[in-house]
Amino acid sequence: MRLGVIDIGSNTVHLLVMEARAAARPVPQVSQRSVVRLMRYLEPDGSISDEGVAALTEAVGTAADLGRAHGTDETLALATSALREATNGPQVLAALAERAGVPIEVLAGDDEARLTFLAARRWYGWGAGRLLLLDIGGGSLELATGVDEDPDAAVSLPLGAGRTTRAFLFESDPPAPESVDRLRAHVRAVVAGAVGPLRAAPSPDHVVATSKTFRSLARLAGMPRDVLGPTGRWRMRREHLDDWVPRLARLSSVDRTVLPGIGPGRALQIVAGGVVAQEAMRALDVDEVEICPWALREGAILQRLDHM
Repeated sequence: MRLGVIDIGSNTVHLLVMEARAAARPVPQVSQRSVVRLMRYLEPDGSISDEGVAALTEAVGTAADLGRAHGTDETLALATSALREATNGPQVLAALAERAGVPIEVLAGDDEARLTFLAARRWYGWGAGRLLLLDIGGGSLELATGVDEDPDAAVSLPLGAGRTTRAFLFESDPPAPESVDRLRAHVRAVVAGAVGPLRAAPSPDHVVATSKTFRSLARLAGMPRDVLGPTGRWRMRREHLDDWVPRLARLSSVDRTVLPGIGPGRALQIVAGGVVAQEAMRALDVDEVEICPWALREGAILQRLDHM
């Protein structure tokens, strides 16, 4: 059967359609995303503006129509931190559900972390041992660790690349050095106060990172695929971030788009994403991450298959 998932995130609305059946690896059929950057539509009272609602509705409608055109038997729709926290979230969700034609499940932060961890566990397999997961979305940072499909510890923090850009780096392009310093101090404080359960866990056998932010940073700063050996996986060391993040911060968002892995949809918030990645890796005493291609959307489909 064909399962679809519409992921309504803080930065994009992303449709994934996979050919899926029990006991078999899901095979991607369609992947389409619309960049919305929802954080720019937040009003002072925490609501999403009418313009933002219109942009979301159009993106969700495009995803739903495309999924139906590709013959999905069932479609899941997920909403994450931005809609979860918006003061007019229930009204917006009702409008989006009507346009999508399916109910929208609003995920709690730790549920985001658990679904993403499930996807990483299935990708790496049981033989990979204990995993430590890092995921940077538009609105939140998810961290999880465990040896099973359900992590021993899962943490969600309001440190997404879009959220932190809007809060600290939105006044100038490129951002002022003191703004980057304030962001770093904030991220360091928030992460330090939350990672105790993860640091207390046994040392991981693999540290894996998911999300477009990590993939973009790895393409920019990490080792190229052809030197990774038989797995062909992207890796990225913290020292690469220590080198690249200050250089990115000195460039305008337009100038960043000429760099490998940094497209127009990611250029504005890649500095904040890099700072969050640096500080999360530092707090967890991680020197290197492996980039996992599966994340929240794949986790949602895998969980649905299990329930079926």
